[in-house]
Amino acid sequence: MTNEQMLDEIREANLSYLMLAQTLIRQDREQALFRLGISEDTATMLALLTPAQVMKIAGGNQLLCRFRMEDDIVWGLLTNHGKSATASDSVKRLHASILMAGRHQEAA
Repeated sequence: MTNEQMLDEIREANLSYLMLAQTLIRQDREQALFRLGISEDTATMLALLTPAQVMKIAGGNQLLCRFRMEDDIVWGLLTNHGKSATASDSVKRLHASILMAGRHQEAA
């Protein structure tokens, strides 16, 4: 992958993220705050962006979103370390969601 291709991928990811964020915020603000891990102020700013502003921001060379799962425990719960699917997978995902929700509360 060339540097230009990578930059194109970043721009596309940024545009997709911003459009998704705006849609989530407009449909269900509280869910958007939780799912995106953003503050009220950020949600307000994202919701008010015009299409031209979205395109301009998305066109940068920095990825706008990031993984919120910086914890080995959460990654372990989500990936199951390559083990086959079991009945407890939904419990593990629920546990991971609870951990992530706690991080959202800390950020807010």
